Amino acid sequence: MKKQSGFSLIELLVVISIIGLLASVVLVALASARARSRDAKRVADVSQMAKAMELFFNEKLYYPTSATSIIGGVLSSANALGLVPKFLTMMPLAPQPQDGICGGTSGIGNNNYWYEAPVTGKTYTITFCLGGDTGGGTGLQSGIRALTPAGMR
Repeated sequence: MKKQSGFSLIELLVVISIIGLLASVVLVALASARARSRDAKRVADVSQMAKAMELFFNEKLYYPTSATSIIGGVLSSANALGLVPKFLTMMPLAPQPQDGICGGTSGIGNNNYWYEAPVTGKTYTITFCLGGDTGGGTGLQSGIRALTPAGMR
């Protein structure tokens, strides 16, 4: 009698199903990490815009006004607000795809950065949307957030 070596069909199916289960767990973890990284980019983008706003204010003694600078309030890659190229190399765009409640089709609540400023140019508000909480207990909660000269809220 010869002894057969190799794996049985049952053993192969068990191993393949375990590998499939592990792969699905890894993919779910990666999706979550990608969403967190998009939110971190949104926070970094508005922080960079805040620095550019302060540089603009230091030079001109007012913030750019939304009435003369942007169409419809959406910050785009165009020479928005007079910040590009002197204070920013380019205007940041919100990362895709949209996360959480940031999937509206118009107005605040979608995946854009919105700029508003009174005609006086004494203050401004950049509104943006976070799909999830950032920074643990000390960070920002998900949802619509705003950046003003006083900070993020």
